[in-house]
Amino acid sequence: MASIMYTPKDIFEQEFKSSMRGYDKKEVDEFLDDIIKDYETYISTIEELRQENARLKEEMKQVKKRPEPVQPSAVSASAVGSSHAATTATNFDILKRISRLEKEVFGKQITE
Repeated sequence: MASIMYTPKDIFEQEFKSSMRGYDKKEVDEFLDDIIKDYETYISTIEELRQENARLKEEMKQVKKRPEPVQPSAVSASAVGSSHAATTATNFDILKRISRLEKEVFGKQITE
């Protein structure tokens, strides 16, 4: 990650050589003042994002510590009509349910 070379204070205290055909000092100062404001905004934004990142990492640790919820079977979920159970099922759970259903349906046909 690249580091920031100048702080707002560095920009404010920067001195330039003067020459006969140099830039307008007032215009340069106004521009540097705007850059200082931008730097201050960037620094505060970075700090806010670091705090948010730390908070989210802590939340993830707490979530990982929680026990996994038990997934209801397809029959009980459809009987109850719970849309929440359907949305929390993973692809693996769905495949397991399909496999069990195929064994029930096709297993009985094979033995008959």
